[in-house]
Amino acid sequence: MVQDADELFMKEAIRLARKAQGKTGPNPCVGAVLVKNGKIVGRGYHKAAGTPHAEINAIKDAGGEAKGATLYVTLEPCNHFGKTPPCTHAIVNAGIGRVVIGMRDPNPVAGGGKEYLESRGIAVTSGICERDCRKLNQPFIKWVTTGKPYVIVKIALTLDGKIATRTGHSRWVTNSTSRFTVHRLRSEVDAVLVGIGTVLADGPRLTARLGRKSRQPVRVILDSHLRFPIESPTLSVEKGGPLWIYCGRSVDRNRKLELETRGVRVVQVQDQAAGVKLGEVLQDLGKHSLQSLLVEGGSGVFRSFFSENLVDEVWLFYATKLIGDDEAVPGIPGWRECFFMDDAVRLYDINVKIMSPKEENETTDVLIKGRLRKELY
Repeated sequence: MVQDADELFMKEAIRLARKAQGKTGPNPCVGAVLVKNGKIVGRGYHKAAGTPHAEINAIKDAGGEAKGATLYVTLEPCNHFGKTPPCTHAIVNAGIGRVVIGMRDPNPVAGGGKEYLESRGIAVTSGICERDCRKLNQPFIKWVTTGKPYVIVKIALTLDGKIATRTGHSRWVTNSTSRFTVHRLRSEVDAVLVGIGTVLADGPRLTARLGRKSRQPVRVILDSHLRFPIESPTLSVEKGGPLWIYCGRSVDRNRKLELETRGVRVVQVQDQAAGVKLGEVLQDLGKHSLQSLLVEGGSGVFRSFFSENLVDEVWLFYATKLIGDDEAVPGIPGWRECFFMDDAVRLYDINVKIMSPKEENETTDVLIKGRLRKELY
């Protein structure tokens, strides 16, 4: 019975944490509830970096009812002085009797909360709904443990796997509902990446356009030979995130300087046959506390990320239409040999959603989301 109650209240904490997903970086999203005599007396979640943590908000919401209550929190309470004081101290001072933790904090700087609370005589239970709590913060956990961002590949394609016609025409493969969903995803990730081919063909803005003030991701371009045109619409975008270009080590210095004087961050990394070395790109993004990366194309970039085993998650938007042309642009050109179906790459934690059209001439789309790793970070 206690286990069932713990899971019930932890699920409420998880629900609260989701309210701020994509808004708390570089901090994780965290939810918390305070329970007394079987009833929730306080709720809270971490809203943004630098603001009070979930536990503090829940304690404030509970007021005097916090004394003797049980705290349910999705992530182990922090035990260090950062932008805010340690949550462990506030928990002790509030007189909380028991703490239930979804998952331990993987950050060695902030961890140790469980041991501190136990040393102050507070009973602590951990590992309740742990898998669901870990799902909340996959980008944060990967970044803390590897120093690299969590990589999401988004592809809009037809049922026969094409992303554009033989002439390169791709507007629009999917419907406006799908495109709005992509803008919302952009507002939740730290960076959006495309190759120079996409820039030259489409001049994409790479912004989150949601009809209101949106959080804008860093815009990343892979351009090994630094062909990025100064007159590109991508550069002249207003209210977009910073523009970063990753190029090879032997590019023209004057061209690099010209772009830098326009506010572009140009980073030189090692070259390889298929372009710049993606491992170095991810390492540099991680050094700047970018925890999540959305890869949006084109097909050569998709192939490189898949072939180097760098993809963590995919969002595949399938439009219910067929191009039927062998010369049309494939979503993911062949990137591995596969002789038996048992060797095919599988997706895990699958989520399927019908994206209904808003306009009469639009098709119905199907969004398939899944992770490429069976185990969570």
